[in-house]
Amino acid sequence: MGSKKKSKPGRSKKKPKTSADQALALDYVRAWAHPTPPEPSAADADADDFLPVQVARVGGGDVLFELHSHSNHSDGFLSPSALVERAHRNGVKVLALTDHDTMAGIPEAVSAASKVGIRIIPGVEISALYNPRDGRYLRAKNMLAKLNKLKVLIKWEHVTKIAGEGVAPGRLHVARAMVEAGYVENVRQAFNKYLGDDGPAYARGSEPFAEAVVQLISRTGGISALAHPWSLKNPDAIIRSLKGAGLNAMEVYRSDGKVDGFSELADKYGLLKVGGSDFHGRGGKDESDIGTVKLAITTLCGFLKMARPIWSAAMKNILLKFAEEPSSANLGNILKFGGLTNAEDFSSTNTGTDVVDFCLSSWLSNDDMEDVERDEVRLKLAHYAAEQRHQLHSHLE
Repeated sequence: MGSKKKSKPGRSKKKPKTSADQALALDYVRAWAHPTPPEPSAADADADDFLPVQVARVGGGDVLFELHSHSNHSDGFLSPSALVERAHRNGVKVLALTDHDTMAGIPEAVSAASKVGIRIIPGVEISALYNPRDGRYLRAKNMLAKLNKLKVLIKWEHVTKIAGEGVAPGRLHVARAMVEAGYVENVRQAFNKYLGDDGPAYARGSEPFAEAVVQLISRTGGISALAHPWSLKNPDAIIRSLKGAGLNAMEVYRSDGKVDGFSELADKYGLLKVGGSDFHGRGGKDESDIGTVKLAITTLCGFLKMARPIWSAAMKNILLKFAEEPSSANLGNILKFGGLTNAEDFSSTNTGTDVVDFCLSSWLSNDDMEDVERDEVRLKLAHYAAEQRHQLHSHLE
C-alpha cells in the first residue's frame, strides 16, 4: 500500500516542446539582450581603442531578467555595485534597480553593470496613495508624532473619536483634541502655536496619488507597473481605476510562484504580467535571492515590445539635442547609452561615425535603429570630434 512505481533507469522527463510563439519570443529577447555591436568602418580603424569590451554583447543562451530589486539607496543592504555583482553571479542579464522613491543608485549600477555585461533598466518603486482619505490619515498621524516630540501627548483614538466614524481626521480634529486635553485654550491657539502652516507640528501629505503617478510615468516615457497588488484591500477596484489612468503592467509572479487570482485580474484589465524577487539583501531563509523569479519568455518579449518604442523616442530626442547644440554635455548623454563616460577620450581617439550606432545598439535592435534619425548626428559627431582634436593639437603646440 502506498508503493510507488520505480522509474526505469536511463529515462528522464522530456522538456515541454517550445511553441512557435515562444521560439519567436526567445529570438526577440536574445537579440536585445545579446546584441552584436556594429563593425567599425575603415575610417574608424582606431575605434577599438575607444569602444569598451561588453561581455554580454555576443552569444545566446537563456536570458534571465530581474525586474524588482533594492540597494542601500533605499531599504536594501547592498550597494548598487554589490547588487550588480550578485546579480551577475546568479546569471542575471537584465537588472532593474527599483529603489523606493529614489533613482540615486542608478549611475553606480550602470557603471558596475557595463563591466560585466549586464543591462540596467532604470526604475523606481514610488510610494503612492490610492484613496485621498489615506493621505489625510497619514498627515494627521504625522502631526501627532510631531506634537509628541514637543511633549504634547495626544492619542490617535482621541482624534478619531472627535472626527467621527468614517471621517478622515484633519488639523481641526487634532486642534480640538488638544483643547480637550488641556494643552491649549482654544482651536485658534492650537493653530497659532502648533498646527499653522509655519507651526512646529504642521505636516503636509507627502505621498502623491496613485493615478497621478501613473499619468506622470506615461507622460515622461516610462512603463508603469503595480507592485504588490496582493497587499491591497480592494484590488479589483484599484486596478480598474489605475488602468483607466494608463497603468501598463502589474506584478503577478513572486518567489513562491504565481499569486492566485492576480493573473486573472491582469487578464481582465489587459495588463502585462510581471514580477521579481524584490531582493533587499537582508539575508535569512524568507528572502528570495536576486534572479530567482523566472518570467516566461513571452512575458519578457511583451515587456520589451512595450518598452522599446519608448526607449527609441527618448534616444531620438537626445540625438536631436546634440544635433541642435553639439556640446560635451549633450555628447555625454549619448555616450551613456553605450555605458561610455569619457567624452575627452572620444575627441582624441575616434572620428565619431560609429559611436552613435554603438550606443544605440546598447538598447535597440537593428530594426529599431532604422526608426531613429541618426545620420545627421553622426555627421555632427564627426565634425565635433575633428574640432576637438584640432583644439587639442593647437593647445599642445
